[in-house]
Amino acid sequence: MARSIDYGNLMHRAMRGLIQSVLTEVAEHGLPGAHHFFITFDTTHPDVQIADWLKERYPTEMTVVLQHWFENLSVTDEGFSVTLNFGNNPEPMVIPFDALRTFVDPSVEFGLRFETQEQDDEDEDEEHIEVEEEPERQAAEVVSLDQFRKH
Repeated sequence: MARSIDYGNLMHRAMRGLIQSVLTEVAEHGLPGAHHFFITFDTTHPDVQIADWLKERYPTEMTVVLQHWFENLSVTDEGFSVTLNFGNNPEPMVIPFDALRTFVDPSVEFGLRFETQEQDDEDEDEEHIEVEEEPERQAAEVVSLDQFRKH
């Protein structure tokens, strides 16, 4: 069987490591300057822990904002937990890195998008980070920061 380098998986791990490092820094020192994050995640992921009313309101995905009010941010190798305020109602949540769909810091026009695609010949989903490749190669996926730019 031919071996090959799994660039998609390596890129995924690297991007999750980047997010882990950023969130760890924020947990230890707070958000610097105008930085803030929009984090979208899959609420159906089995390790996501959110209040039942949030799961009912956001049955497939949810975007949270880490900006003005958040508490108890804790980061592990698997994900992070945080308490956010929903209409003066603090709600703790646990979000594994595997559940992330997007991570955006609009203050510096930075964004990552993770997508899940079903493989035709396998039952399990393959997650990948979108990366740009040369046009003559197989269909490339591109990280576009334009959608996050301030107008």
